[in-house]
Amino acid sequence: MEYRKLGRTDLQVSLLGFGTAPLGDVYGTMDPLEGTRAVHLAIENGINFFDSSPYYGLTLAEERLGQALVGKRHQVVLATKCGRYGLEEFDFSAQRITRSIDESLRRLQTDYVDLLQAHDVEFGDVEQVINETVPAMRKIQEQGKARFIGITGYPLKTLVRIAEAVPVDTVLTYCRYNLMVTDMEDVLTPFAKRNGIGLINAASLHMGILTEAGEPAWHPAPPEVRAAGRKLATLCREQGADIADVAIRFCLDHPYVSSTLVGIPSRAQVTANLKLLSAKTDPELIGKMRQAIAPVFNYIWLSGRPQNHG
Repeated sequence: MEYRKLGRTDLQVSLLGFGTAPLGDVYGTMDPLEGTRAVHLAIENGINFFDSSPYYGLTLAEERLGQALVGKRHQVVLATKCGRYGLEEFDFSAQRITRSIDESLRRLQTDYVDLLQAHDVEFGDVEQVINETVPAMRKIQEQGKARFIGITGYPLKTLVRIAEAVPVDTVLTYCRYNLMVTDMEDVLTPFAKRNGIGLINAASLHMGILTEAGEPAWHPAPPEVRAAGRKLATLCREQGADIADVAIRFCLDHPYVSSTLVGIPSRAQVTANLKLLSAKTDPELIGKMRQAIAPVFNYIWLSGRPQNHG
């Protein structure tokens, strides 16, 4: 396993991170015992970065992760979030953020998290996030309940705007660097580098589009983007490769991202993802894929408040 320093923090995180949304049955009902075994197998094989949220399974993911980490908390870098609590439930007020961390700590069965992140900030009022949310998170840090703080979201310009206005330790974004979109490189990556901010990438499978099974029904992408995903899956299959494997490995190749989060529901998935650490990206195949989806490459959808788009 390769480990990278998370920005200017003293955290060393595994290149492959464990996304815990599947533990909350976000992608279908799973066996809780298998989830625990997956967490244990991941730790045994060097995966040390675990990312959760109260939103995943409406607190179920945190609860299951907390149970799985009993006796193993000291072996991991633990991250969770605050501010988002349901599909349409957001509260970035200082009062709610302060209460949220205590609730998360109880579910995670720990005294502190290594990283606390404001979740999907584009759904909030940016000025409130800057002037109220992040300062409240800093107070939580001062109390020792979180070692570092960060923000997460989809619109890159909104993330940069917040991080320019108020210091944060990390930024997590999703669906902005993978086989279908790489515009993170134009906006967020250079900013993070200049400011020593830890960069975390999520949704290397473009939230299910870059899989043989295809995207879930709720996916926000338009039909032409979904069709492009199927085209890429076919192209990989013809080359004797699996689209998901190619997609994850492509993200792992990023030179600055500290950790790429992958949702892991089972021991089999842990094993499959670990194998990708020693795999190699085929530049010729990537070139063919880029050409095949040129009309929709770097397509982004609206997320959050319209004024926060971008």
